[in-house]
Amino acid sequence: MSLTENLVFHVQPGGCLKGTFRVPGDKSISHRSIMLGSLAEGITHITGFLEGEDSLATLEAFQSLGVSIKGPVNSEVTIEGVGMHGLKAPDAPLDLGNSGTSMRLLSGLLAGQGLDITLVGDSSLSGRPMRRVTEPLRLMGAQVETTGQGTAPLVIHPVKRLKAINYELPVASAQIKSCLLLAGLYAEGETTVSEPAPTRDHTERMLNGFGYRVRRDANRISVSGGGKLTACDIDVPADISSAAFFLVGATISPGSDIVLEHVGINPTRDGVINILRLMGADIEILNRRDVGGEPVADLRVRSAPLHGIDIPEDQVPLAIDEFPALFIAAACAEGVTRLTGAEELRVKESDRIQVMADGLAILGADVTPTPDGIVIQGGPLAGGRVNSHGDHRIAMSFAMAALRAQGEIVIDDCSNVNTSFPGFIGLARDAGLTISASEEN
Repeated sequence: MSLTENLVFHVQPGGCLKGTFRVPGDKSISHRSIMLGSLAEGITHITGFLEGEDSLATLEAFQSLGVSIKGPVNSEVTIEGVGMHGLKAPDAPLDLGNSGTSMRLLSGLLAGQGLDITLVGDSSLSGRPMRRVTEPLRLMGAQVETTGQGTAPLVIHPVKRLKAINYELPVASAQIKSCLLLAGLYAEGETTVSEPAPTRDHTERMLNGFGYRVRRDANRISVSGGGKLTACDIDVPADISSAAFFLVGATISPGSDIVLEHVGINPTRDGVINILRLMGADIEILNRRDVGGEPVADLRVRSAPLHGIDIPEDQVPLAIDEFPALFIAAACAEGVTRLTGAEELRVKESDRIQVMADGLAILGADVTPTPDGIVIQGGPLAGGRVNSHGDHRIAMSFAMAALRAQGEIVIDDCSNVNTSFPGFIGLARDAGLTISASEEN
């Protein structure tokens, strides 16, 4: 089936999830493995690479920058690194599709390359805020232009050198932090980023894996410019953000019992597990191990009754991408769930607070969106037709809601599911969800 803007999911009500399976590779780690492998000296071999549109956009961007990359074949990629200063100017703008991670991290990585480069994206990405990275990059001496609205295209001009800065993040954001650390590799002196709350640390871990020293002092992360990256092998764990849909689906559907294999449980990413457990979920962490500097485990999930909670604000940055699925859990819980401190959700692939609130209301849920969160009163869910607004995480979250719905759920605008979870329908169907897709006008 070709991907179009009007791909529609049809999900029948009821059922439960069973089986043992592995969701696709972690998108955040897949992005970073291409970026750092391309700049390393030597050959980097990647297994478990996510063959989704977002991470493929990063791969294709580095091919356009003159890097020889073979694959992916069966989720394996081989990169012949060109070293820290071996990238070449592309013949055309780099099209990063829907991937905000690609655009924000590349803006930092490319700011000190001495090349003229333009970064573009699709209509969704072109509406997302970019001043949060371009303004601190300018403090480092970078020349990066945005539109008048502070959005893409981003036009990067050559500069002689970048200068190190000490920067306090105004919001907890791994993308801003990573952008500045990657720019710091090309800056004179030591660049330090201070974060108000812990955010995912894949960039720091992977820099260490490639032999580049990263210094952490409490909430301050520092790198010094002028070093080099040495090629290594990377085994990408299964993505906890993709696992989240099945964590929620198995929890809310009576009779469910699944095992999700080889899931990354990085402590800067495990908020979805912590929050679901606070709500009463039965999630067992099995076979803990370390793979290439990243903690990994198998997760056994059995159905359990949930109760509403006030979500701890310290868990918000640790689960920022998983809230659409968590909202479904809250709608199926007994009592009230309140989320605060999550204004970042309003500037994701969609306004995830409003779009989820609108969809849940269509399904009969009692929801009240707030500027920085949402209040959800648990109760029965009806069927209905909802719009994902092209947001992959919202589409997959509403698909899982059908496990507890009283009628069919139809979800519009689902083609972007392929950005992060190729094969979602097949895997969900094998696990027990009655789901199909069609193209409609």
